[in-house]
Amino acid sequence: MTAQAALPRPASAGWLPPLRIAGIVALFAAIILPHLLLSLVGLRRVIPPHFLGAVGWLAGLRVTIVGRPARGQLLLIGNHTSWLDILALGGACRAAFVAKGTLANNRLLGWLCAQNDTLFIARERRGAVGQQVGQLRAALARRRMCVFPEGTTGDGTRLLPFKSALLSAAESATGVTVQPVAFDYEDAPAIAWTDAEPGGDNIRRLLARREPIRLTIRFLPPLDPAALVSRKTMAEAAQSRIAAALALPIGGPIP
Repeated sequence: MTAQAALPRPASAGWLPPLRIAGIVALFAAIILPHLLLSLVGLRRVIPPHFLGAVGWLAGLRVTIVGRPARGQLLLIGNHTSWLDILALGGACRAAFVAKGTLANNRLLGWLCAQNDTLFIARERRGAVGQQVGQLRAALARRRMCVFPEGTTGDGTRLLPFKSALLSAAESATGVTVQPVAFDYEDAPAIAWTDAEPGGDNIRRLLARREPIRLTIRFLPPLDPAALVSRKTMAEAAQSRIAAALALPIGGPIP
């Protein structure tokens, strides 16, 4: 996450966070038994995407979708602004995500993420990249996956450099479509989660907003086969399209 000098303070209401949290807890209580029963018969993936979308709505997120995800084996490449990105895209197209391995250490969050087939990656273990690429390639054979190649959340004013290592999973891969997806918040700097703000504070701040958090998910055209020849050409092409869709500058070269 990047530093931000001054955090915006939208109109908020102190009573909204407990109300919204109560709604999310009630939703979880209502779906947990059906989810566990469906899991016993091999249908674990039925409820989690609906749960993610509903949690986003309860948190004040209002999503508009432009375009559509491609069919078949699909790797989505998106910019990353907020934890809301995951709720929105999971609910919109039943995608699973690549996430930091540290999330798995949190007993509750780790379990919740695992229910949606999250692939946990220890980004600091550079020697394990080959294994991680293999895990992502195997996951793509089972369901849509989304990678946030910035590796962290940005401040909503520019794109961070795209890290390309994991995109090797789709290099010249037969049958895999790579599609950029742009998360276009109406007021991205006010939503963004940066190093200037602890995670808990960001969650409380967004849950306290009176105004809806308006997000347009833009499914951009899939990358041409010529862009799939290497991880760097994929990253460059996806970054360029997302930057154009959001009218944002790009910061730094592709590592």
